[in-house]
Amino acid sequence: MEKKQTLKYILCDTLAALLSWTALFAFRKLVLDPVPSQLLFDDANYYLGLVVIPAGWLALYTILGTYRNVLRKARLKELLDTLLATLLGSVVIFFLLLLDDSVSTYRQHYLAFLFLLAIHFTVTYLLRLIITSQTVRRVHSRRIGFPTLLIGSGNKALHTYLDIENQETYSGNQFVGHIQIDNSDNSQLNNVMPCLGTTDDLRRLIEEHNIQEVIIALEDDQQHLINLILQHLNSAADLIIKITPDARDLIVGSVKQESIFHSPFLVINNRLMSEWQYSIKRIADVVLALLAMVVLSPVYLITAIIVKCTSPGPVFYAQERIGLHGRPFRMHKFRSMYVDAESAGPALSTDDDPRITPFGRFMRKVRLDEIPQFYNVLRGTMSIVGPRPERQFYIDQIVKRAPEYLLLQRIKPGITSWGQVKYGYASSVDQMVERLRYDLLYLDNMSITTDLKIMVYTAKIILQGRGK
Repeated sequence: MEKKQTLKYILCDTLAALLSWTALFAFRKLVLDPVPSQLLFDDANYYLGLVVIPAGWLALYTILGTYRNVLRKARLKELLDTLLATLLGSVVIFFLLLLDDSVSTYRQHYLAFLFLLAIHFTVTYLLRLIITSQTVRRVHSRRIGFPTLLIGSGNKALHTYLDIENQETYSGNQFVGHIQIDNSDNSQLNNVMPCLGTTDDLRRLIEEHNIQEVIIALEDDQQHLINLILQHLNSAADLIIKITPDARDLIVGSVKQESIFHSPFLVINNRLMSEWQYSIKRIADVVLALLAMVVLSPVYLITAIIVKCTSPGPVFYAQERIGLHGRPFRMHKFRSMYVDAESAGPALSTDDDPRITPFGRFMRKVRLDEIPQFYNVLRGTMSIVGPRPERQFYIDQIVKRAPEYLLLQRIKPGITSWGQVKYGYASSVDQMVERLRYDLLYLDNMSITTDLKIMVYTAKIILQGRGK
């Protein structure tokens, strides 16, 4: 359903781009600078624009996150988002294509820009409005719904369910069941939806039922469990998390009202950056990874030869780590230890670890063993900057002492991180827990600017050979 809806938006946006470009071309030829003897579309630039212009608009919309959550679009927000994107795109087209036009007065430049802005916005928004209005009607008529999990099993959970089901305008929540809390049992709630398990089953249930929205409705004496529940939920992919408010939340004004017809909730934003920053981060990852692999290709070759010549065994070492949303992946490194270094079981390295080869010790000092991970970045399992991924064996130990570690799984792991810069390699679970506070700090301050700072400090550490 969502893929089909996305395709509708892409096709309509492409059509709008073609129509607005054709209208602009006609406006310039017929109104601004008419030449009677010249055919209207007898210009190669027009046909080039039919390919380049729509591609540019679609790229801009993708970067801005236009095609995310297409089934949940609101018409007013669509209006503002379309206006912003049109203004930005029109400015780019003006400076790249229109400013070089030969005109008799600058007034013609301004008229061309305003015409493009007006015609593109009008056509684009009207087509989007048709799609969005149809979708909204289908949601309100219960033909489209979003699988929802209710966390709670008391009277508050029952009243929350009844409020949502009986609201004047249907919000799209299709309850698949509820989670039992503190072994409590509300037979009335069990009559309207099944009990699917406890909080220990959250991750499994979210994947099995393709849950898109979670509503937390706990009794007053269960409020202390909210943080623990959020730590489990925040590592899940693109969940909408809502919490029923209490009197204090209403007083301080932290409650979000989605519509005048809908119930008020505290809404937890699971996206740590704006959509355009996520897009720029991914583009930067791909560009920098490709550049690094090309520039460092002689280093790859020389390092591989030295690793092979200084100790028996393979050049590369692949190990399963846990990444985004708790999904396992294979992380690649240059082998810095002797073969079968963990034959007795998982063990963290120390400063004087005898399992590390002499050349491996040097590689770790200057982070040379990490450069094969640019391949992981290209594949999308890692980022340039992000918390270092760990093995499940150690994550289980860390979570027992610091459950907030699960919050790190909200983002992709990285080659370098704030924890790596400030702390370095961890040689024990105690040190992992200690390093955690730096990675949580990154989570709270995640941005393109922060990533740039971390990369600069990482380069400084490598050049100074201060790697731990």
